[in-house]
Amino acid sequence: MEPVIPDTLTWTHLTPDTVQQWAALTNLLAEVDGTEEFYSVEELDEHGFDPERDSWAVWDGPTMVAFGQLRVGLTLDHEGRVRCNLDGGVHPEHRGRGIGRALMDRMEARATELAGERHPGQPAIWRGPGGLEGALARALFLHRGYEVVRYFNLLGRPLSGDIPRVDSDAPLLSPGPEHEEATRLAHNAAFADHWGSAPASPERWRDTWTARSNRMDVSTVAVDPADPTRVLAYVLAAQWVPRELYVNLVGTVPDARGRGLAAAALARTMALAAETGEYDVIELDVDSDSPTGATRLYDRLGFAHKKTWATMQRAAR
Repeated sequence: MEPVIPDTLTWTHLTPDTVQQWAALTNLLAEVDGTEEFYSVEELDEHGFDPERDSWAVWDGPTMVAFGQLRVGLTLDHEGRVRCNLDGGVHPEHRGRGIGRALMDRMEARATELAGERHPGQPAIWRGPGGLEGALARALFLHRGYEVVRYFNLLGRPLSGDIPRVDSDAPLLSPGPEHEEATRLAHNAAFADHWGSAPASPERWRDTWTARSNRMDVSTVAVDPADPTRVLAYVLAAQWVPRELYVNLVGTVPDARGRGLAAAALARTMALAAETGEYDVIELDVDSDSPTGATRLYDRLGFAHKKTWATMQRAAR
């Protein structure tokens, strides 16, 4: 027998006026579920994301007790599919009442609708975070026909003590506005052979590049000595919670691999972050089956494994 959702709950959408409550719920879930995916308040004006149609907020009086949000790709992935990323969570005191199931029903339906609008006739996939082993979210996904398709490792290291210096045969710089498009092109080339990736459109990349969580002063790009307008490798860092630096993206274009540019760029970012005195640790997530052997790179730079989480996926209905 399916649980009955209490009729005392109110369903709305995420709005600029409720992002503080959203961040508070997200951070509570990060602590309770052990994911450490803490977030600071972010804006909702992301290209291709309509909060009124692509997000949900569930309230028990003045308290947000659940949320859902989805992103549908503006471009097809490298297998010609539409990626529909579903995310959300339910307050631990309100679990087991069917709220998660109801959120999934809404997100899946909207994802299929939007995928059809953006890419008519193309196959679509639903994808979501399966959390750590034993997570309730993973059980919900499995019940709905999703499968574990990938594992990702959270790695981290302190920014105190010895930080390796890695030489580079390409100039290393902190990125400025002039590097935005060159880094997008480098990212698309670097991730063309990575699982689950799709080319970043200029609009989506603009959102990535200008997010207020970014810390460009400690990010790094390696530029081509023969053509400084071309980016060969990049490390883009962000800060979500105090004292922690998170590496959002690391990549090297295929024709520059094997030169240690990503390692040199990351080592520079680590050194810069340590010099500021504003960060205690640096963390990143890496595909456990990365085709470029990224895990070995991070081992050499002193990163240690912290957690492993799963990505769930199924074909859209």
